[in-house]
Amino acid sequence: MSIEQWWPKLKPSTREWLIDNNGDAVPAGTLAEIENAGGSVASGAWWVGENGPSGFYFSDEAIDWIEAVGNGETPDTR
Repeated sequence: MSIEQWWPKLKPSTREWLIDNNGDAVPAGTLAEIENAGGSVASGAWWVGENGPSGFYFSDEAIDWIEAVGNGETPDTR
């Protein structure tokens, strides 16, 4: 599932945290909420970046997408 599909299913506080901390490692609880909303980090989707011992990170393209949302823009749909 693409970020455009699961993003609106996140709690507003989670979306705000992701915008405010864009590019940082995603905490386990937030990652669980993303997965519960339909975003599988094992999917290899365009928004999935690194997922390893230091945590989960969005791809550069997803970071740009989140930044656009945070700026009140409508990012391109993938």
